[in-house]
Amino acid sequence: MLVDAPEGRPEVILIGCGSEVALCMAARERLTAEGIKARVVSMPCWELFDEQDQAYRDSVLPRALTARVAVEEASTIGWDRYAGSDGVVLGMRTFGLSSPMKVVAEHFGFTAEHVVAAAKEVLARCR
Repeated sequence: MLVDAPEGRPEVILIGCGSEVALCMAARERLTAEGIKARVVSMPCWELFDEQDQAYRDSVLPRALTARVAVEEASTIGWDRYAGSDGVVLGMRTFGLSSPMKVVAEHFGFTAEHVVAAAKEVLARCR
C-alpha cells in the first residue's frame, strides 16, 4: 500500500504499478477533495504480492471492499484478479497510437479525470 485513506477506512482502492501510480495519486487527490476516501496501492509485482500471507493481502485489498480501479497503461490481462468482479480495469484494449504521450494518454483515457470517473462509477455500483 502506498497511501491510505484517513483512519485506514477507504471507500475505493486505486491500484497501479510504475507510472500508473502517479496517475492514481492524482486521482486520489481529486477524490479526497470531493470527500471520497481512497487508498492507493502500488503493485509492481503480482508474484511477490501473491507470495505474501493471506492476512497481509487482505489488509491491502480487503475482501469486503470491492470498489476497486486497477490502472495499467498496457494490457488489461490479469488485472481483473485484483480489481475483482465489481471493479474496473483501465488499460489498453486495442493497438497503440503513435503520437506525443499527452495525446496518447488522453486518447486512451489515462488521465486523472478518467480514473476519478471510473472510481465514482465503481463506488456507486458497490454501495
